[in-house]
Amino acid sequence: MQATDPIIHEEYNEDASEENSELYEHKRIVVDPGQAQERLDKFILLRVFNQSRNKIQNTIDAGNILVNDKVTKANYRVKPGDIITAVFAHPPQNTELIAEDIPLNIVYEDDDIILINKNPGMVVHPGVGNHSGTMVNGLLHHFKNLPKLTQKNKTDEDARPGLVHRIDKHTSGLIVVAKNEYAINFLAKQFADHSTKRMYTALVWGNVKEDEGTVTGNIARSEKDRKIFTVYPDGETGKHAVTHYKVIERFGYVTLIQCRLETGRTHQIRVHMKYIGHTLFADGEYGGDKMLKGTTHQKYKQFFNNCYAQCPRQALHATTLGFVHPTTGKDMFFEAPIPADMIGAIEKWRNYANNSMSEE
Repeated sequence: MQATDPIIHEEYNEDASEENSELYEHKRIVVDPGQAQERLDKFILLRVFNQSRNKIQNTIDAGNILVNDKVTKANYRVKPGDIITAVFAHPPQNTELIAEDIPLNIVYEDDDIILINKNPGMVVHPGVGNHSGTMVNGLLHHFKNLPKLTQKNKTDEDARPGLVHRIDKHTSGLIVVAKNEYAINFLAKQFADHSTKRMYTALVWGNVKEDEGTVTGNIARSEKDRKIFTVYPDGETGKHAVTHYKVIERFGYVTLIQCRLETGRTHQIRVHMKYIGHTLFADGEYGGDKMLKGTTHQKYKQFFNNCYAQCPRQALHATTLGFVHPTTGKDMFFEAPIPADMIGAIEKWRNYANNSMSEE
């Protein structure tokens, strides 16, 4: 007798990056004692909604479906008591996506992936209030004009850029996009497992005394303002989040740091740094667009205004991104130079700090 109601646990993982919604769907299935032996791909297809046969096949091939913690093949015969865990990539869908001729800074591209160095101010994907002018709109136009787009199990007309992570609108830097079903699942597993290498450069308010440190604290939406996030130190609310930071240079009232993400919660760096008293410079949503450190002198106020005019957005840049290539299996590592607006603000603070020390 074949059981029809296996135990299925579902959870949604927000480890997609700082700007994120549910990009990954996690499932855990405990096979019922009465289950007859059945092919793994068929078993999953009959029990997991909204997944096509091709999607399941590619997810298995990418190593995202495990049986008893081991990678297996689609023809594996499911047995009673097996524990099946799966990670499905869910790129945001929008039925009104329109291809637009938007310039994109493409760092690298092959048949499987595209690396974009995103400019500050560009939204990654259409959503509420941002229906056009996004990176995805530009990618759709780019795909349309490719001589030949390699889409495994798909036609050129079905081509859609596959997001596996995102960064905030006003954060600049590197983002990888999958070009086929296999690639999106292969990359999704790396982001879900935290095996990617991601480093950000940030300018924060205050003199960070420790040369390096770690911020740990659950993150969830603020109860007072649903547009922003906050740390819940009790550990009972929100998602577990860990950020490692290291000081690059101190300028007195502000500090230049590197941040390495161990997890990738929404607004993680911005929220964690504010939590320890070092809000990102010019981060309007978290209060960084005000003079949080400094003097009351009119000259200093004018200096601050000049710095803010130079970089009127959170001073945060996704500097490096490393991952394993979905087809070659080789380690890929990319770096993106800090953009001109941040460089300008950093130089102003550096000169101000040097002049202040020379006057003492």
